[in-house]
Amino acid sequence: MFRLLSKESNIFSIPVYIGFLLLIVILFNILNFNTYEGIIAGITFIGIALGYFCFNTIDLTYHTHLPLFLYTFFIFGLYDGNLDLGIAVAILTNSFLLLLLTSTNEDVRKKSYVLVGSIVALNFIFLPTTWPMMIFVLIHLIVTSERVGLNIFRFLLGIIMIGLSYFSVMFFFQFNSWNTDYIPFGKMKIMTDYIDLFSLIPIALMLIYAIYDHFTHYNKKSPVSRYKYTFLLVFSLAQLISIILYMDKTYEYLLLLAFPSTIILSRMMKFLPKYWMQEANVWLTIVSLFAFKAGTHFNLF
Repeated sequence: MFRLLSKESNIFSIPVYIGFLLLIVILFNILNFNTYEGIIAGITFIGIALGYFCFNTIDLTYHTHLPLFLYTFFIFGLYDGNLDLGIAVAILTNSFLLLLLTSTNEDVRKKSYVLVGSIVALNFIFLPTTWPMMIFVLIHLIVTSERVGLNIFRFLLGIIMIGLSYFSVMFFFQFNSWNTDYIPFGKMKIMTDYIDLFSLIPIALMLIYAIYDHFTHYNKKSPVSRYKYTFLLVFSLAQLISIILYMDKTYEYLLLLAFPSTIILSRMMKFLPKYWMQEANVWLTIVSLFAFKAGTHFNLF
């Protein structure tokens, strides 16, 4: 299977995988479909579908079928159709952030910081537990920008614009009381029961090895590759903080890590020295995701 997945993808590959994604979304929502659930499913579909295009934009996976295939399985394993609106919006906004912030063109990035600020603010409005993303973007901006002060102003301007718009709309509809959900720091739900996640341990171990292997050969990577991979790791860390602090039994939070995990695993598998190792890791990933899906969907544990 790995040899087939190692072949270069073509112009028809992404539409085919998006077709499978659409089928997954429909199957998991067909028995519980209404207007509200339909909107959430639509937002989720668009956000996840954008992820397929992000692979080409980030350009860390050598344009093969492997990341597209693994990403589809990650979605299948982690998506159950009963998704919170906030998580759906977070998936969508994360895709846009990845498209904007992974550009190696400073001119493109600096022109998008107002939009990035707006996206981050929108993300926070729908899912306040994603506040670590604000910190991540701010750190990324400070580290990578040439004109830090000006770009911070642009970023904050985007946040303020969305914030004022939100408060104006709420005031217009006479929602005058403060919602305490927007102060999520006292509402952390750190997990104490990890039994449902045991089936994902092989994937976690592969991710740890992949990161270790990357830094072992760090000096052999190109500057662009190092920049994008480091960006991806810090981006994943921001998501991981939200997951650790707030996920509890809401396993749909793991969808926020589906895209970066796919890239990290795909690169690791590509550079494994033996073919049987590559094949074994592909199947181990698939089996782990199937086991997690079965365990959570049918309450096996």
